[in-house]
Amino acid sequence: MVYLWLALAIVFEVGWALAMKQSNGLTRLWPTVATAVMYLLSVVFLSQAAKKLDVGVAYAIWAGAGVALIAVAGVLWFKEPVSWVKAGSLSLVVVGIVGLTISRGAH
Repeated sequence: MVYLWLALAIVFEVGWALAMKQSNGLTRLWPTVATAVMYLLSVVFLSQAAKKLDVGVAYAIWAGAGVALIAVAGVLWFKEPVSWVKAGSLSLVVVGIVGLTISRGAH
């Protein structure tokens, strides 16, 4: 169940970041509301995951997976530029996430 909470936290983290981009600097009402709601849900689900995972591991996986998914979404959805350095750096983030997950941060 802990990884379900963590997955939901990551999904909502990605959601709020993408909604924030759509909000045009928090000037559009509904994307701004979506940003706030998804941010809160992301933290709520992260707190549930942190009950069973080491907080450093839970936070690192949440932040790292969010960063990687948001960067990919930016390239695919918003047509942001991608370079070999960006792709390689994201690969290192993913390797770190896998390493932390394998390290068994659960009690």
